[in-house]
Amino acid sequence: MQIQTNKLLQTIQYQEIIGALPAAITGIETDSRKVQAGYVFVAVQGVAVDGHQYIAKAIEQGARVVICQNMPQTIDSKVAYVRVLNPAVACGLLLKAYYEIDFSKFKVIGVTGTNGKTTTATLLYQLFENVGLQAGLISTVRNYIHTQSLESTHTTPDTIQLYALFNAMIEQGCTYCFMEVSSHAIHQHRIAGIDFCGGIFTNLTQDHLDYHKTIAEYLQVKKSFFDNLPSYAFALTNSDDKNGDVMLQNTVAHKYSYSLKGFSDFKCKILETHFDGMLLQIDGTEVWTKFIGAFNAYNILSVYATAFLLGLNKDQILQIISSLNPVDGRIQFFRNASGTTAVVDYAHTPDALENILSSIKKLCGPHNKIITVVGAGGNRDTTKRPIMGKIAAQLSDRLIITSDNPRNEDPLLIAQQMNDGVPADMRSKVITIIDRKEAIKTAVALAQHTDIILVAGKGHETYQEIQGVKHHFDDREIIKELFNL
Repeated sequence: MQIQTNKLLQTIQYQEIIGALPAAITGIETDSRKVQAGYVFVAVQGVAVDGHQYIAKAIEQGARVVICQNMPQTIDSKVAYVRVLNPAVACGLLLKAYYEIDFSKFKVIGVTGTNGKTTTATLLYQLFENVGLQAGLISTVRNYIHTQSLESTHTTPDTIQLYALFNAMIEQGCTYCFMEVSSHAIHQHRIAGIDFCGGIFTNLTQDHLDYHKTIAEYLQVKKSFFDNLPSYAFALTNSDDKNGDVMLQNTVAHKYSYSLKGFSDFKCKILETHFDGMLLQIDGTEVWTKFIGAFNAYNILSVYATAFLLGLNKDQILQIISSLNPVDGRIQFFRNASGTTAVVDYAHTPDALENILSSIKKLCGPHNKIITVVGAGGNRDTTKRPIMGKIAAQLSDRLIITSDNPRNEDPLLIAQQMNDGVPADMRSKVITIIDRKEAIKTAVALAQHTDIILVAGKGHETYQEIQGVKHHFDDREIIKELFNL
């Protein structure tokens, strides 16, 4: 695939060009190892790696144009150097032009917030596919190009992968794409160049403070997504979240809200809740869903609202919503022959853990005990660990603190930091078992036939990362093995 270089560079603002531009280029890349003859190499400065250090390598690989913020000391006469203020932003704009993506015909809806992104984006994808509209999905669990399933490595892929996915979706006839938009992706300009036709805000609670440092910074990054929506787009926010209105303060997009508690454009009420689902009233109409928990009522309401704003018929939306299934690793139920129930969930933030445990607790009778198995990820926000320990202890009858993905940290230290949050009068019901499989085994051994075991933190993940190495590990597989399912 080729594109005229002059046509490509018209899409970005640049400070200067040194050297003669080639007539055409054959590709765009930010990884010098993947550069081929005739490519543009964009020297993006990442969190851990600065692309400027690999300009020479990219040229060796065949790059003919280098997009950079700082000109290298050594200039190669066979290469054109284009200096820009922000290579990451330029990269998105260049890719948009390279693939000739028309976002008025290929509609991208972004979902951002701390919790609920995966469920919301996935259910929207499923809903639109079910009404016969070909769609794509970019999510933490899986990516989809219409019916083709692809492995996901990040909540939001890097810019090169992202636009390649868009191009593949368009080639397969997709007219919609529903994607999770992480705070990292917003801050790192991975979504540059995308003309979103809609944005959804789910909620904002403590997470990623290892990266953003403060809640205020985390909030502003999320808000910037809505600040940059175009005027023809819609901005849909959870008005029950204290930060919901903040997201809409400066956006020029059409503003809408959804709520379970107060005045809003789209409303929902939980009428009944059981282990196998909830009866909801959405904008005055009753609908049965296969989901539990108020947090999922918010997710479903946002899905309904988004589909309505995108032009689908209300009755058709509700009919399909009633048939949708939970996402892998999100409140996934397992029950053994004796009646013990295990729930696997991705809850890895204080708010998500409180939500799932509170939802389970509301469904429990006097003879149901909750046994929770949970850990916290290494090399991530350390301040949430004692908070998670406290919440898990308060809302569980027995708590087993274990290892999650310790990455390069000592799992014993992580567990101790979680234990530090456990109130003194609750420590007798808490044990620490670092080996995650042994922790789950212990929970199963402790459980009586009416008890509920919550295995939280990893959800859909099929690995455990220890000292930088990923080992196969799947909570769901362990549960099935122990339950003889």
